[in-house]
Amino acid sequence: MQSVLTIAGSDSSGGAGIQADIKTITAHKLYATSAITALTAQNTTGVRAIHNSPAEFVGQQLDAIFEDIPPDAVKIGMVSSPEIIQIISEKLRDYGAMNIVVDPVMVSTSGSKLLEDEAQDNLCRLLLPIASVITPNIPEAQVLSGMEINSLEDMEEAAKIIGSKIYGGVLIKGGHLSATATDLLYYDGEFNWYRQEHIDNPNTHGTGCTLSSAIACNLAMGYDLPEAIANAKKYITGALKAGLNLGKGSGPLNHMYAL
Repeated sequence: MQSVLTIAGSDSSGGAGIQADIKTITAHKLYATSAITALTAQNTTGVRAIHNSPAEFVGQQLDAIFEDIPPDAVKIGMVSSPEIIQIISEKLRDYGAMNIVVDPVMVSTSGSKLLEDEAQDNLCRLLLPIASVITPNIPEAQVLSGMEINSLEDMEEAAKIIGSKIYGGVLIKGGHLSATATDLLYYDGEFNWYRQEHIDNPNTHGTGCTLSSAIACNLAMGYDLPEAIANAKKYITGALKAGLNLGKGSGPLNHMYAL
């Protein structure tokens, strides 16, 4: 059985972060391991508090995993301090980690900045270059490319700019632009568009975490990057269509809809 490692924060409400990742990996019939970068007190209405793990402890978690159950793919989500980002980068390089999917959690859906400048610099300098694919949303892609994105053509231009700085693919999630779920992959000098139906479901908590984890699962199973993303998008569509309705705010997906 292939295993997938998730490096992310814990969501006490279970809809995003480590919990969403483990559910997604399990739904793909793979084995999940985890390194927790932060504890959060949150629910569907918002985040109340964040308690970061010490960087050294994150490193010890990674040592424990790689020395015993080396993962076939790695998903990286919430990494909020420059020290944590540095230790993750060092460990993944030391152990020769493969199939690394980075969800660069830098800017919230509402446009709020989530990373301090030093942490953002470390993310761009140390983690993004070793990724097989990164999955920024539109606000994050604007930060990474240094340009405004107001159209599908802008998405292509931004993807090329970002792609010139990193080794792997760039998947820009276009949900902020369009009523359709239109994402763009720039990989190996080529554009791949993913257009899927828009699901009328306000409960979208954890969709970014879930998509990046599903991509990691498909890479672990041996699919190439364009097909891994297509499969992951189908999984997200199914989880949204299932229509789970929990909590008073933007609720979670039904990760186990197929079981």
